[in-house]
Amino acid sequence: MPRRRIGFWYRFAAVLCKPPLVVLIKRDWRGMENIPAEGGFITAVNHNSHVDPFAYAHYQYNTGRVPRFLAKAGLFRKGFVGAAMRGTGQIPVYRESTDALSAFRAAIDAVERGECVAFYPEGTLTRDPDGWPMTGKTGAARVALQTRCPVIPVAQWGANELLPPYAKKPNLLPRKTHHVLAGPPVDLTRFHGREMSPELLKEATEVIMAAVTAQLELIRGEKAPEQVYDPREVRIAQRRRAAARAKAQQEEEQGT
Repeated sequence: MPRRRIGFWYRFAAVLCKPPLVVLIKRDWRGMENIPAEGGFITAVNHNSHVDPFAYAHYQYNTGRVPRFLAKAGLFRKGFVGAAMRGTGQIPVYRESTDALSAFRAAIDAVERGECVAFYPEGTLTRDPDGWPMTGKTGAARVALQTRCPVIPVAQWGANELLPPYAKKPNLLPRKTHHVLAGPPVDLTRFHGREMSPELLKEATEVIMAAVTAQLELIRGEKAPEQVYDPREVRIAQRRRAAARAKAQQEEEQGT
């Protein structure tokens, strides 16, 4: 299927965003040959700075295949922001849906129209202390298996040095370099034709995240930890420690 034109709104956004990005960060962009020239596909991208969606969008804009990001459906409904979101072809996610597949129906439709849908599978900024990708959510795998489209793993590094996760002030000097590396499509054929169970989606997501992490290892020139940071497990461990401390304190108070 042919690719859609970039369109006025995306070009307008590029006019606004590209000049400051060019001034603020240098670029080390590789792997553009792995971005499909035609047809629908998904990019799975790591997330380590509030700046990196803009920096990554700049990278992919330069490939001629603009990314359509997922965002809460409510952002599309009102005012200038809603007009810009609709005009640039961003993808609403219907979180209120009780059907997990229906929640991503617009992303599925976009891929089937020949668009690129950009997923941040982690769902939020990484909480890994060293900036490695966390465990991913299953949305990208769900759309990929439903459409059988290519999934391109993309790693980026450097925007987090300009604006670290959860920081309020950027580190402007010295000028930072935004590194991006897109890898070859992730092989998900082993999952085709199987029931889309939670276990299968989890396994497919792990394969996608491993491919993203492998690209980041190439950028950073080091190996990621064997144990992937899982925020859910960390929260459970924190609650257990807090409960143990509270119990110990209660027992101490009762013994006095």
